[in-house]
Amino acid sequence: MKKMLLEDYRPQLECVRAERKITKAKFPVIDIHTHMGKLVMGKKYKDLYDTKSHIKKLNDLNVEHVVNLDGCYGKDFDNMMKKVADYRDSISTFIWIDFSKFGTPEFEKETTEHILSSFHKGAKGIKMWKVISLEYKDEKGNYIRTDDPRMKFVYKLAAKLNLPILIHIADPTAFFKPVDENNERYEELKQNPSWSFCKEGLMSFEELLVMQENMIRNNKKTKFIIAHFGSYAENLDYVGKQLDKYPNMYIDTAARFSELGRVPYSARKFFIKYQDRILFGTDSTPLSYSEYLIAFHFLETFDECFYHHDEKDYPGQGRWYIYGISLPNKVLKKIYSQNAIKLLKLDLKNVV
Repeated sequence: MKKMLLEDYRPQLECVRAERKITKAKFPVIDIHTHMGKLVMGKKYKDLYDTKSHIKKLNDLNVEHVVNLDGCYGKDFDNMMKKVADYRDSISTFIWIDFSKFGTPEFEKETTEHILSSFHKGAKGIKMWKVISLEYKDEKGNYIRTDDPRMKFVYKLAAKLNLPILIHIADPTAFFKPVDENNERYEELKQNPSWSFCKEGLMSFEELLVMQENMIRNNKKTKFIIAHFGSYAENLDYVGKQLDKYPNMYIDTAARFSELGRVPYSARKFFIKYQDRILFGTDSTPLSYSEYLIAFHFLETFDECFYHHDEKDYPGQGRWYIYGISLPNKVLKKIYSQNAIKLLKLDLKNVV
């Protein structure tokens, strides 16, 4: 037998199994986690897509409303709000916070003004990203912690305005481990070396979870949506215990169907038990739609052994296959839209 590189190994499954063709969601969907302004090849998505066409493609999938997490700040926020102005029934926008002055007297004043101004202009929430604690530093050169007392005013103001904070704190656990023969995401990390956080000086995965819990526990009136299944889709028992302890904590499904689908028995029980606290999300952009069909396939069917990404992206997040959990209609409706409507206080006529 000839030797081959791992990247050239493309096994064809021999197991014969039934597989439904999903073309759209069974019920109307609100996607709580999308991006409409991030950079791609040096250009912003807003320069690469037509909003009307994007909404049309989403509606064809039965996605009736999306939360755009790329509201940014300053002129970028104003430009984004202009771009989506004619689609308020289809798009809600979350703002970012500028941390460049964190630790200075100006930070609290300018950030407060930004949040209030954006709120009055129609912002529906605040988005915070992992770079806050894994890249950004304060005036003393320390990585910024989301449980830092200097962040307290943000959480208090968000609670006062009833603005949920969707926050991405940690990445998959494999991203914090050595990129070697034991790492199940080896190929993905080899292709994207900047995604590895197994580096001296950075907070560990465990430290990030402690920081996350401190933030939620110390700000009980603030509603937190912990992105990517509560930061720990690999450990549903942990996430469940966090939800049990903190009623102000919600989670989204964004970019974690590949994890959830390989533990379908546990995942189905989890979705049913925490059906009021889970929000549908994809982490999608206006340039990609295939993840929606995979998500619907996972949530709506008991189909077995299907791939968790577009086949052209194989091996994607891993060489495993996933299994559907066929949620009851009552649970599916909550996760697809009802939980988001309640949390964001949306008035949508197209979503029942």
